[in-house]
Amino acid sequence: RRRVLRELETDTDGACSGNAGPGGWGTVLMSGNHRKEISGGERETTNHRIEMMSVIRGAEALKRGCRVDIHTDSTYVMKGMTEWLEGWKQRGWRTASKQPVKNVDLWQRLEKALDRHEVNWFWVKGHSGVAENERADELARKGIP
Repeated sequence: RRRVLRELETDTDGACSGNAGPGGWGTVLMSGNHRKEISGGERETTNHRIEMMSVIRGAEALKRGCRVDIHTDSTYVMKGMTEWLEGWKQRGWRTASKQPVKNVDLWQRLEKALDRHEVNWFWVKGHSGVAENERADELARKGIP
């Protein structure tokens, strides 16, 4: 018997006060009629790191493997996971120009957090009135310490 994966949708966002500086992340998780909102922050981070944390913390909150649609306004996070990751790993965590990959600790944590899920990525234009992205942004701003 084939196990049916639960379907889940998540909207993620990060907000940084300065780059680097204090930052917050927010994630909205939705499955059927269930909804969970989580947020947090860090005293010293960058805009890329805090965007990554919003996806990581959302994925780490999932109790079991599922089919998840991730909505993000960060092309960095989306392209990192869908276009760049395999090449980085093949080159020993180096970029195409032989430089060390930035934020390698978080890329590895994100890959591990998403490993047991079937993931579809969707880019949304930030601050464009998409309700759940706006809510994730609110949560992220509230998470800034």
